Amino acid sequence: MELNILVFPCGSEIALEIHRSLKYSRHFKLFGANSVEDHGRFIFENYIDDVPFFNNKDFVSSINKIIEDYKIDAIYPAMDSVIAKLSEIKDQINCKIIGSSDETNQICLSKKKTYSFLKDVVNCPKVYNKNDVKDQDFPLFMKPDVGYGSRGVAKVNSQEEIDIQLLTHPNSMILEYLPNEELTVDCFTDRFGSLRFYGPRLRKRISNGISVNTTIFSERKEEIKRIVNTINSKIKFRGAWFVQLKLNNNGEPTLLEIAARFGGSSSLYRNIGVNFALLSLFDAFDYDVELFTNDYDIELDRALDNKYKIKIDYNNVYVDFDDCLIIRDQVNTELLSFIFKCINAGKKVYLITKHALNIDESLEKYRLSKVFDKVIHLTNNDFKYEYINHKNAIFIDDSYKERLEVYNHLKIPVFAPDNIEALL
Repeated sequence: MELNILVFPCGSEIALEIHRSLKYSRHFKLFGANSVEDHGRFIFENYIDDVPFFNNKDFVSSINKIIEDYKIDAIYPAMDSVIAKLSEIKDQINCKIIGSSDETNQICLSKKKTYSFLKDVVNCPKVYNKNDVKDQDFPLFMKPDVGYGSRGVAKVNSQEEIDIQLLTHPNSMILEYLPNEELTVDCFTDRFGSLRFYGPRLRKRISNGISVNTTIFSERKEEIKRIVNTINSKIKFRGAWFVQLKLNNNGEPTLLEIAARFGGSSSLYRNIGVNFALLSLFDAFDYDVELFTNDYDIELDRALDNKYKIKIDYNNVYVDFDDCLIIRDQVNTELLSFIFKCINAGKKVYLITKHALNIDESLEKYRLSKVFDKVIHLTNNDFKYEYINHKNAIFIDDSYKERLEVYNHLKIPVFAPDNIEALL
């Protein structure tokens, strides 16, 4: 089978993890759609723009037209508010919506609803009424009832700071301040309501509400198991979900929030064998799933990544060898990745080199002997531009002199090894 899956919106952290999780699966073909142009258009090969916002009156008709035009089998919503909206209007959408029920999504969207629903069975933070706050209660923590990441959150130390926060975020909750370690527990529940996996991880470094450094957390196993099993028994999840916990002043794990989706940094567990997006899709289409994990230590650290769209039309690639394809006696794997990308696209790849040794033996040494369409072995007195016979070509070489000569004589794009990222 190959099912067409529409990821919307496709530039969120969740959407990017969906893409990373599914891009190699032979079972699913991904389409990305957006209302606002963002990083998604650099990531999704099948990209659809100008989709009305999910709260626009034209959204349903537009999304149904996309479903019809692209033969979409399911929408994988990738933002909390979109998850809640699509589950609310699912009867108007002409394909499957991946995720939990509308009741579950609405509970998870609102922290007030979450705490109200679970306060009798799970330790929740104390919620304050503004008029009941006393000086000895400070510091306190404020965050919007419905919010994403760290937007609108603040630690407050006085009534004045509470008032200021309420001016800009009037739907904020006033909560006890939890100063200790923060955990995320990544979970997967199948269509029968069985909690098939839960994995705690420590949020060691956080940026804009996103865990950018995280490791597997192996302590308090029984406490965490009890909490997630209790939540799973009270709220009917389907597919991936997560819970965030923080230790209170008594050292007790306390609920921060729940989301009816996987967390962006759940890729930590994907890389020991638990692919939450893939599991959620198979389960949504009523396939039984099995899972297991590798047993090794792993740490995830995240940073901004670069993606480029480069407007070059070329069918031929000329690549240097020394200090370009081979650097410090090792294969430049980024350049080799690009070479195979070109081969997959049917482009011709030529090695053009002034290598001092026997080039065939050197290629054999690095297991590269069958990679190139042609090997052009020159002397030090030769000019490379004289041996490049195509106009629709690019040239890759570490030598500034060689690049400049090729550019001046042939007017084709030239790249140094550090520019390869723009071609991938």
